[in-house]
Amino acid sequence: MSTARQAAADALDAPGTPEAEWACWAGLRRLPPAVPPNGPVVVVAAHPDDEVLGFGGTLAVLAARRTPVHVVSLTDGESSHPRSRRITAARLARVRRAELRAALDELGLTAARPERLRIPDTRVDRYEPAVRSRLVALLHEADAALCVAPWTGDLHSDHEAAGRAAAAACRVSGVPLWMYPVWMWHWARPGDTRVPWHHAARLTLPPGAAARKAAALDRFASQIHPLGDDEESAAILPPEELAHHTRPFEVVFR
Repeated sequence: MSTARQAAADALDAPGTPEAEWACWAGLRRLPPAVPPNGPVVVVAAHPDDEVLGFGGTLAVLAARRTPVHVVSLTDGESSHPRSRRITAARLARVRRAELRAALDELGLTAARPERLRIPDTRVDRYEPAVRSRLVALLHEADAALCVAPWTGDLHSDHEAAGRAAAAACRVSGVPLWMYPVWMWHWARPGDTRVPWHHAARLTLPPGAAARKAAALDRFASQIHPLGDDEESAAILPPEELAHHTRPFEVVFR
């Protein structure tokens, strides 16, 4: 493993920043507001659940407005528990696809049909040109007014590769890009100089949208609950991590 990858892995494995610290930071309250456009939105996720964690409340707002939403799942998330003996990768992929379908229904996106690119989980960086090409085509097909993708600085290799591919596709297509952080809330701290706060904006969620997001997150049982009693089957998103994603607002970089 490269030095950079090891450093990223260490940051993700380390104890995270408590949500109480973020809640007390006035910087989040001072972020300028963001308003999604009225046209079609293409939402990119490295794994099923990324789009709900980072942007699910706004997806519920878009659904209520009947804005066309196109969801792209780069991987099926089959490697979330690589050492667990409780479930095979193939079965986990099926479970996570079903969880995403149920979560989108909770958000009101009952007509959305996620497009699967079937890229191997943890290997998105090896397929960036192919992802970029497909996204360029999809942005054109959808006549997209906005693309939303994982943040390129999230310290998760798949998230960062997904963001880079989306950024390249948006440069070609001329489509505006918003990026949502997922793991940043774990490893960063309020005012962290590694985070481009000058590009950050706040999406305030109506109570109904926040409730829909919470219900959608509950659908990802394979990630928020342990698969078994052994360490290899531990929850990926325990309550302290979910707390970062159940606020009455979301943050994007634009």
